[in-house]
Amino acid sequence: MARMFEFGPGLGGVDREAGAALHAQISDALRARIVSGDLARDHRLPPEPELAEEIGVSRGTLRRALATLIDEGLLTQIPGRGTFVTSAAADPGGERLSTLSEDFASQGIPLDTRVLSSEAVVPPADVAGALQLAPGALALRLVRVRSTGSSPIALLHNYVRLDLAPGLETVDFAITTLFGALEGRYGLPIASARRSFSAVVAHGEVADALGLDPGMPVQYLEQLTFLADGRAIEYSDVWIDSRQLRVVTRMTRTSAASAEEKESA
Repeated sequence: MARMFEFGPGLGGVDREAGAALHAQISDALRARIVSGDLARDHRLPPEPELAEEIGVSRGTLRRALATLIDEGLLTQIPGRGTFVTSAAADPGGERLSTLSEDFASQGIPLDTRVLSSEAVVPPADVAGALQLAPGALALRLVRVRSTGSSPIALLHNYVRLDLAPGLETVDFAITTLFGALEGRYGLPIASARRSFSAVVAHGEVADALGLDPGMPVQYLEQLTFLADGRAIEYSDVWIDSRQLRVVTRMTRTSAASAEEKESA
């Protein structure tokens, strides 16, 4: 039987000497194969005992790795059937990953950027965890306001791994986009992202940056961006003036039944 992974130092799998937790290494390896298309939609993973034995970890460690990808929407578990791939980055029917500036440029609308800060910092613990950074590792903290004409529409807080993009804090982000710098200057292929949306009220920095009265509603977007090899590269918090910009997405549905049908075929 073909092995699911080839593990060991330098082979892109679990390295027990590395700083990253084993479950994170496993989820990274699986995510990379899903993003690359090597594991297609509706592919069924080997049973947990078999996969855990192959990798050389406990079932508890494997389950933590799978839970991460289930939360990201890349895997689903069907009782009595197994664990299936439910999504892939290169999905022509899904939502295209683009930036705010790219969306406006595609519509011919000029977008101005004002950089409030760009500095290397030790990120908050939750952000460092999302980016899989070692304790004390530095990230770029980039704060910008995006406007159309004189009207601010979005406040963006970005954290980016500097171990993968050293010197990024010296880039002039008033004229250069973040994704453009990562892909163009550093050759880092951005492949996918996990986004969540919610409605919040504007206070303090958000209200000031967007020119809103405190307590007014805004759209809040949280995003974690991944490279083609599955590594997290960027975390962002974005607050959008919903009076001026609506976020519209298009989604497709693949039912659990289709996965069962394909497996039984």
